[in-house]
Amino acid sequence: MIRVGIVGATGYAGGELVRILMGHKEVEIKWYGSRSYIDKEYASVYQNMFRIVEDICKDDNLKEMAKQVDVIFTATPQGFLAGLLDEEILSQVKVIDLSADFRIKDVATYEKWYGIEHKAPQFIEEAVYGLCEINREKVKQARLVANPGCYPTCSFLSIYPLAKNKVIDMGSVIIDAKSGTSGAGRGAKVNNLYCEVNENIKAYGVASHRHTPEIEEQLGYAAEEEVTLNFTPHLVPMNRGILITAYATLKKKEDGTSYNKEEIRKLYEEAYKDENFVRFLPEGVCPETKWVEGSNYVDVNVVVDERTNRVIMMGAMDNLVKGAAGQAVQNMNLMFGLAENTGLQLVPMFP
Repeated sequence: MIRVGIVGATGYAGGELVRILMGHKEVEIKWYGSRSYIDKEYASVYQNMFRIVEDICKDDNLKEMAKQVDVIFTATPQGFLAGLLDEEILSQVKVIDLSADFRIKDVATYEKWYGIEHKAPQFIEEAVYGLCEINREKVKQARLVANPGCYPTCSFLSIYPLAKNKVIDMGSVIIDAKSGTSGAGRGAKVNNLYCEVNENIKAYGVASHRHTPEIEEQLGYAAEEEVTLNFTPHLVPMNRGILITAYATLKKKEDGTSYNKEEIRKLYEEAYKDENFVRFLPEGVCPETKWVEGSNYVDVNVVVDERTNRVIMMGAMDNLVKGAAGQAVQNMNLMFGLAENTGLQLVPMFP
């Protein structure tokens, strides 16, 4: 059995990790870390775990945890893991970090967008960006995995086949994103109160959202060029889900002709034909958040607008599963030599 410790087990992503791992046949959770609920029964925080989880919450002592488990998940705010991680910990245990501490390779970029000093830059180069569909082989060998952000995961997988094949002008990419309120975390914030969110939709972080450099960096690797794009997220009144609608101008082929929809769709089919969790939808079917809720699936599709010579790339996923906890478990499976979908064969919930 893989012994697991979770730091931040009482946040939304941490709670989702517990839900998924309780159904994982190869895992035993040994440490439920939560500095807010130390010594309280975990099931008193999340009553859905009554008679399922009987453990109490412990502190977030990483050094002690590392002696008792095989892998640590840190579902914590930015800066937490970077402030504590050292070689002693990494020599004993694998770490999967759900924060942004090790996603961005340039320290200055991280510090600019997140507004904090990076306390462990010596581990940035080693950290593997845990988007399994792209970095599967690297994840298998990793000690430290940076679990991708929710918006970057859905944005990247929606755009990747066209970026990789260099058929779109990367400077023309615009990403319109919408997310449920759980993406903002479990902490009390005025902007997330019921009366603020209900029957309302609003943009936020316009031209300044901190997932922007992560999306640009990863698409840049795929396209083999520096990428600068517009990313605008919106908050919508639902618990879970992310919907991405991205736009870009199509390049001309070498012979001067335009790409048609059959050629564009073939690129998606080739990219995702062997993937467990990326579902390329039939022509004319738009991704919807309700068809992926509670699952590790990402539904994607693409439409070519011949009138404007632009392409519309769409994606939908559950921000707490493929956007956080499910992807983290997917990474864990690879790191420990398990089938990638172990414990993740979650049928989307409806209604």
